[in-house]
Amino acid sequence: MKNVREPTYSFVILTLVLIVVNTILARLCVIILPGSNGGISALYIAVAFMILFTLWFGAYGAIAAYAGTFIGSGLLSTNGVIPVDVAIYWSIAGLLQVLIPLVALRSFEVDLTLENRRDWTLLLLFGVLINNIVGAAWGAYTLALGNVITSSQIGSVFTLWLIGNIIVTAIIVPLALRHFTPKIQRSKLFVKYYWD
Repeated sequence: MKNVREPTYSFVILTLVLIVVNTILARLCVIILPGSNGGISALYIAVAFMILFTLWFGAYGAIAAYAGTFIGSGLLSTNGVIPVDVAIYWSIAGLLQVLIPLVALRSFEVDLTLENRRDWTLLLLFGVLINNIVGAAWGAYTLALGNVITSSQIGSVFTLWLIGNIIVTAIIVPLALRHFTPKIQRSKLFVKYYWD
C-alpha cells in the first residue's frame, strides 16, 4: 500500500491552529497563574501542550510553540512587561523546551505510547528535566539581559519557572502521550520524524 502524504496546506492550517491554541494557553497562564516578576506564570500549563503538539506534529508544533510563546506571553504581556525586542529572543525558551524532547525522543526512537521503562525514562529526562532546565535558564537570563528583571532576580525567576514547568510537564505530558498518542498516530497529520 502506497503511503499517501497529507497535502502541505493541511500542515499550514495545523500550524496556524496550534499557534492560536498555544497563544491562548500562554496568555491564560500568565493572567490566571501569574508568577513573580517578568510576566512569567507560576504554573505554565501551556508548555505541556506545546511539548505534546511538537512530539505529535514535529517541527510544525515547534514553530507553533515559539509563536504561541512570543504572542501569548510576550506581545500580549500585561502592561508591556516584556518589550517586543526582548520577546523575540526570550521566546526561544519555549522553542528550546519543545525541541530538546523532540530531537532526543526521535534520536532514541522512543515509542510515544510509553510502553516500557526506557521510553518513560527518556521522556522524563529530556521532556521534563533537561528541557525545562534549559528553558528556565534561557528565559531568566534573557529577561535580565533585556532589563525586564534585575540580575539579582535571575535565581528566583529561574526557580519559579523550573519548578512550575516540571510539575505541569511531569503530570500532563506522560498521561496525554499514553492515552492520546495511538489516536493521533492514526491521523494523517501525525509527524513521525520532523516534517513528515
